[in-house]
Amino acid sequence: MLAYALLSLLAVSTPIAVEACQSKVTKPPLLWLADVRANAAPGTDSTTTLSKSDPGMRLIRFEKGAVPIPITADEHIELQKSGLRYTDVTEVDLEAIVTAKAAEGNYASGGRAIPSAPSKQAQVKPVIATLSQANLKTDLSSLTAYKSRYYKSTTGAKSAQDLLAKLQTIASSASGSGGKVTVSAFSHTWGMSSIIARIEGTNTAGAITIAGAHLDSINQSDPTGGTAPGADDNGSGCVNLIEAFRKLVAAGFKPTNPVEFHWYSGEEAGLLGSAAVARSYSTAKKSINAYLNLDMTAWLQTGTTPQIGFVSDRTSSTLTAFVKKLVPEYLTGVIASDDYCGYACSDHASWNTLGYPAVYPFESITKYENPNIHTAADTATSSQFSYAHAHEFTKLVVAYVMELAL
Repeated sequence: MLAYALLSLLAVSTPIAVEACQSKVTKPPLLWLADVRANAAPGTDSTTTLSKSDPGMRLIRFEKGAVPIPITADEHIELQKSGLRYTDVTEVDLEAIVTAKAAEGNYASGGRAIPSAPSKQAQVKPVIATLSQANLKTDLSSLTAYKSRYYKSTTGAKSAQDLLAKLQTIASSASGSGGKVTVSAFSHTWGMSSIIARIEGTNTAGAITIAGAHLDSINQSDPTGGTAPGADDNGSGCVNLIEAFRKLVAAGFKPTNPVEFHWYSGEEAGLLGSAAVARSYSTAKKSINAYLNLDMTAWLQTGTTPQIGFVSDRTSSTLTAFVKKLVPEYLTGVIASDDYCGYACSDHASWNTLGYPAVYPFESITKYENPNIHTAADTATSSQFSYAHAHEFTKLVVAYVMELAL
């Protein structure tokens, strides 16, 4: 149990610096939290103490290595409104898992060595030629039709159910010459499932090559009730994966080692879904070859050079260097640039924390990212929302999967 007076003292004496996407908060997070508590109405939860047994209590971390802080359900909503980055470790604390595994001498189960250069052009290019921008548009229209895909909302849960059905339909049309295709829901306590599609390899126990994206969306001004179409954040990354999966299945893709596509819930509330899935795989001692994260792929700011910003922090430098080489080999009209993301930026951090190789190609460098995310204006109607740009990311996913899993 931790008293709020003590936490307020900690907030003053130990400020934490943290990056914040779409955040107007200029204070260190603990100082911000102290202000939230100081301004709370008398008699509300924020004048009490918390223990792990309290309903609605969340444990959150603002930076790597920091002691998790208990907050109330109301404070969690305020935190989502703030735009500050954090991980929610109430159910899954990946840092604690790493510490335990390090003590056991069992940190991570890696995969094959990352190649030095692409070599599967003969197999990759015919599949890339089948990819469709029109499919991206149709799939995104379905995702943005929900008022919100907030991870605790009924519409968020429905979006996951509908995606599951769509992917199962795709899987049912699988070529008999390809790897076995399965699609399943990964359940969470908050109601909205994560979805996992798998194309089996001839070596069923081989290291898994994963491409992932978060399915949930959020309206930062009104998380629980606001309109959040999430076209770019992260409908764009989701539809890239749907189309890549669709066309690999249609091509009868039969990898040497298994391939999986993941759509996570709860990313906008502290990387919840990816942490749960990564923990599950680590507990099961599954071998992971590589993880590629897609989170925003469609915004092309007017007057800027089309580019893919490869995030340098909380990623594998070896895997990133390889995926960068796929850009001139398989993509058209874009260049590879370097970028920085910050703590709890997206789901690649969950896999990276557990020691698995991760790569995160972003829609541009963050200087030119979509300014409309986390609002009702995150739609596909802007002239700067580019299906052509997003199309290049679908190519990248196909190349990444086939180069690493064949």
